[in-house]
Amino acid sequence: MKSFDGSNLRLARLFHGFSLDYVAEQTGKTRQYIHKLEMGSTEPTDELNEALAKSLGVLPSFFIPKSIPLIGEEKVHFRKLSSTKVSTKLAALAKAEVFRRLVDFLDSELTLPPVAFPSIRVASTEDIERAAERCRTEWGLGFGPIANMTRLAERMGAFVTSFDSISTEIDALSIPLKRPIIVRSLAKESPCRLRFDIAHEVGHLVMHEGVVTGDRVTESEANRFASALLLPRISMASLFPRPKSGRIDWAGISEFKQTWKVSKAAILYRAKQLGLLTEEQYKTGVIRLKRKGEATKEEGDDLILVEQPQLIHKAIAALNEKLGVSISDLAFVLGVTPEILAEFVGDSAFQTPKINNVISLTAVRSSRDKM
Repeated sequence: MKSFDGSNLRLARLFHGFSLDYVAEQTGKTRQYIHKLEMGSTEPTDELNEALAKSLGVLPSFFIPKSIPLIGEEKVHFRKLSSTKVSTKLAALAKAEVFRRLVDFLDSELTLPPVAFPSIRVASTEDIERAAERCRTEWGLGFGPIANMTRLAERMGAFVTSFDSISTEIDALSIPLKRPIIVRSLAKESPCRLRFDIAHEVGHLVMHEGVVTGDRVTESEANRFASALLLPRISMASLFPRPKSGRIDWAGISEFKQTWKVSKAAILYRAKQLGLLTEEQYKTGVIRLKRKGEATKEEGDDLILVEQPQLIHKAIAALNEKLGVSISDLAFVLGVTPEILAEFVGDSAFQTPKINNVISLTAVRSSRDKM
């Protein structure tokens, strides 16, 4: 049996954003030879295997062939910036694959929240509105403000994380796996825009199963879904602060923002969508926000807490408390170093935080359960 899979070597290299030349220099080999290893044309000696692992921050076991194929770009709802380099995109895909392996292990050992994203096909804006309303109904949200969008996504079964080292070049992405993954960008200063990003990715998970996304149509659909999920039309119709004497009620908009935790820009756009503002009123509002320097970070953002993922930390804490699996043990199982796991879960995971009951991890599967 093969004991070395070159695709895992390439995965580890791309995870760090390293070039072939860098790995060759670190191991005393040529660029061409490292490329042959990645393509499966040859296999390394045990000594070189150790050197490769050391240079890439993994264990030699990381290179062993895996039964599940790597995540392909076509399976990822990828929202990158127009200036994103190809190398950054490849690094994001590599990080997503390593995080998927972590999630798969957690899913095999713990009883996690069941995945509850419905699959809904849409063909019109009315379909999208109804899809968001159906989700609110099925998830027991009613039509009021969503207190924590990140926690909602986790309660519906998704793992939420961030890739800190590439946040400035990747807007957001999601992967519709058996256990969905949502990756947010921490480069955005606005907590409201982070919430919108999570809602946008939830839209992809709900509406675009098996659909290649990233084009203008699918991105527009996900944006409409996010708007409809965060600001339901029935609530907007009754609660949106209408213009006074034709002028936007900015005091009312500011208060509305704090209640619904949605940016003023998104509120104005949603109001225009629903005919609560005219095109002219909307344009005037956008100009005012830009003039006041609120194009990216708005007044009142500091009053809204930045949402933090919780499920990944609770899962790792449960592994430690119920099974005695430390972060180092977990890294060993995955064939990586604890430092690689820290990129996904932060240094706080090394302190194994206590579990509360916000997200239930009520049972740990024993080895007997899996026999």
